[in-house]
Amino acid sequence: MPAYYLEVLTVTLGLVLLMAEAFLPTKSKARVGIAAALFLGVILCVTCTATGPTPGNVWPTWIGRFYQFDSLARFYKLFALVTTIFVVLLSVDYRKILVRFTDHPGSENGTGEYYALPVFACAGMMWLASARDLAGAFVALELITITFYILVAYMRRNVGSLEAGVKYLILGALSTGFLVYGIAWMYGTTHTMVCLASHSFIMSGEITNPSGLLFGIALIMVGIGFKIGAVPMQLWIPDVYQGAPTPTTAFLSVGSKAAGFILLIRFIEPLLATEITRGPVLNLLIILAVATLLFGNLAAIPQTNFKRLLAYSSIAHAGFLLLALAAGAAETANSLSSAQVVSFYLATYLIMTLGVFFVLAQVRIQRDGENISDFNGLGKTNPLLALSLTVLLAALAGVPLTAGFIGKFFVFSLAVEAKLWAGVGVAFIAAAAGFYYYLNVVRAMWWGNAGQMAKVNLPVISKLCITLLTISTLVFGIWPQPILALLK
Repeated sequence: MPAYYLEVLTVTLGLVLLMAEAFLPTKSKARVGIAAALFLGVILCVTCTATGPTPGNVWPTWIGRFYQFDSLARFYKLFALVTTIFVVLLSVDYRKILVRFTDHPGSENGTGEYYALPVFACAGMMWLASARDLAGAFVALELITITFYILVAYMRRNVGSLEAGVKYLILGALSTGFLVYGIAWMYGTTHTMVCLASHSFIMSGEITNPSGLLFGIALIMVGIGFKIGAVPMQLWIPDVYQGAPTPTTAFLSVGSKAAGFILLIRFIEPLLATEITRGPVLNLLIILAVATLLFGNLAAIPQTNFKRLLAYSSIAHAGFLLLALAAGAAETANSLSSAQVVSFYLATYLIMTLGVFFVLAQVRIQRDGENISDFNGLGKTNPLLALSLTVLLAALAGVPLTAGFIGKFFVFSLAVEAKLWAGVGVAFIAAAAGFYYYLNVVRAMWWGNAGQMAKVNLPVISKLCITLLTISTLVFGIWPQPILALLK
């Protein structure tokens, strides 16, 4: 099947789910979520066999103008689908909280759309992975962002969710303004919105004064920085992550961040191929990486709310990813490129972070809290769940023999090869800080006093997902070849 049908299938699935939720009589809207996960799994299988243009199967010219399909596009389409499947399954088990703050307590009438909306965001991420020009990338990014506006403020009877939605809307609109203004400057200086074509125009020597071009690049970087949570565009993350429903927070932390980084990779790829823009872009990236690493990790240390801690942790991981891009490495026979390292890191981050959010969601449901103290005594009441969370948090910190260690090792290797010594030093401090605040939660689980807290019992879906994600974290920490094969 031609790859451009994948997004059509995904959008069609979203529309069908909305119609089913509206017109099919059912007491439990959870069936919509289960159906969404199953059909997304079918699209996932189709993506593995999708094909790009070949001599025997030439795509229409108008499609090739704005749509591309390479190994990186396939990887991020698979990434978007896997993320959405887990988020939908997480939403199904989280419906006890959604019910309390949407329609009427005890009724699921207000929760059905919550399982369909992530499918539209998934379609936007898939389009973004294949975007050839800035206009197409902007449209795909807005599809993602508008969907998240709804998902963040979905619990309309909860003040925290409404506050998070307003903050995300205002700052998101501001970042969109920067992005559009930057695209206008890029088009004015290069006379094209196609990234590769802009590289050809820059190389032609017709740009005698690059100031306008660099100004446009800086504006676009501000817009992208908001999506990935880089300093100083990260101010929205802690409040929005804390106020949004937990499945939305998980989706923002993994899916939205990946969407921002695939856009950043596509955008800077041609800019790094010419000396006019390579130096300024790499300098900007290393500055953003150092600032993001310091802020994210140091601000996470005093946090007592676990969801807010994960918000600052998300900022910190964005710093590691920016450091890999700042190395500006190209692929060789013996080493990965910066884009491949970022993609590998995001894949491991997906596994670890979603596992943590599955545990957090059940603690929120059964202990009615999201503070670190709400995890007290989890090792005594549910040792297997505490062991899984310990493995996942250790992986996020970068403990050896976990997937998180492999990702950080690749980042440090690129930074050392590029001689980014300031970045390496700051990243070392950041990694050490990560050990402290992640293992602080581990201490609460195993040595904290549970008191009268309820025992956390996992429903079937959460139990299966946490088990799969925990085992994957350990397996990919020893055998990362399957992920690397996808990137190759």
